[in-house]
Amino acid sequence: MQFVMLIYQGDALERQSRLGEEEQRQVYADYQGINEHPGVTTVPPMGLAENATTVRVEDGRTLTTDGPVVGTKEAVGGIFVLEADDLDAAIEVAARVPAARFGGAVEIRPSEVYW
Repeated sequence: MQFVMLIYQGDALERQSRLGEEEQRQVYADYQGINEHPGVTTVPPMGLAENATTVRVEDGRTLTTDGPVVGTKEAVGGIFVLEADDLDAAIEVAARVPAARFGGAVEIRPSEVYW
């Protein structure tokens, strides 16, 4: 099965910035380990949420606003795709994402074709 993994940073970045140098290196190594995990397809790194632009179309007009989608509690900070046997295997990989242990979360969605 293919799963889309959405990483929500929450206060993870702030908490990680307070870590010692060795602990920060471990966080980077943990992310690199996930990138190298069999079945993981990475996407280019996402920029910061405050640099996002949100697009909507209302009554045929294109509207843009600065920042991430309003109404979400946390902004998506990263995405990767995982090929895994089942949801339990996907959960095991998600639990290795540093953001999940530093105040963020990882949302797992099965990949589906709608068209």
